[in-house]
Amino acid sequence: MPGSSPTPSGQVADAIRGNWVDGLAPAGWRPYLRLSRADRPIGTWLLLLPCWWGLLLATASTGTFGWYEAWIFAGCGIGAWLMRGAGCTWNDITDRGIDGAVARTRSRPIPSGQVSVRQALAWLVAQSLLAFLILLTFHPTGIWLGIGSLALVAIYPFAKRFTWWPQVFLGLAFNWGALLAWAAHTGSLSPAPVALYLAGIAWTLFYDTIYAHQDKEDDALIGVKSTARLFAGATAHWLRGFLMISVGLMGLAVLLALGPSQNPLALVLGLGASWGFGWHLAWQLAQLEIDAPETCLRLFRSNRDAGLIVVAFLVLAQLV
Repeated sequence: MPGSSPTPSGQVADAIRGNWVDGLAPAGWRPYLRLSRADRPIGTWLLLLPCWWGLLLATASTGTFGWYEAWIFAGCGIGAWLMRGAGCTWNDITDRGIDGAVARTRSRPIPSGQVSVRQALAWLVAQSLLAFLILLTFHPTGIWLGIGSLALVAIYPFAKRFTWWPQVFLGLAFNWGALLAWAAHTGSLSPAPVALYLAGIAWTLFYDTIYAHQDKEDDALIGVKSTARLFAGATAHWLRGFLMISVGLMGLAVLLALGPSQNPLALVLGLGASWGFGWHLAWQLAQLEIDAPETCLRLFRSNRDAGLIVVAFLVLAQLV
């Protein structure tokens, strides 16, 4: 989908330097890929990882991982990339006025003039339709859960206008995949994926509060709310609480899913997922400097590794 000509560099301020979009993608596609945050892959990881948690915990509990489950694993990866792109495109359409007033975001494609709102809407529809085609290959329960998530995606960009807790709405949307992937394998829901979903929401409150500290000064000037502004100097205290809630709920999800399996080693490895995850969050908390934007961004991005620790332990739990 060729678009309007990019600015001389067109690079977004917080993109990873040397990313493939700015260096390798055809020039006409770059503004659209930037809309999808393809130059900043951490958001795709944070959307994808709860999907993999849900699937792997479900397959560990049933002892079944075949070709269909392999497709769910891969389909979640493709779908997360597409839906994260669609969600970011929607976010940029609704926030185009705010983004132009914030130093970190005014270089995004819409406020910088690289893409028009109409072009962005067309890109949003294209990504959503492709993601829907993938969703249709899952179990009907998973399909309906995927459709239900659209309401959360639609609401999230407006949350910071009416609540100090927009990170809760982000968590509700970003961790929905834990429920969807579990249901895609089992055909139903149970308390275990619900506990895992809630653990993910607490995790989102942890990492996105860190992320929001980058923009707190601009947010205060334009009246945008966030937990970073709400917690201010008490941020570390709140994050410690979210850490404990997330680790506790993840451990509960493992106990509910793997406790009845009569395989103590699988249960130990599953609980190791929450243990390793918790230690990574504790490391982030020890490194945190809320008034150092570069540190906040680095720690936020490190949550990919925190989530992959859980994936690694749950994969091991399949193998014993």
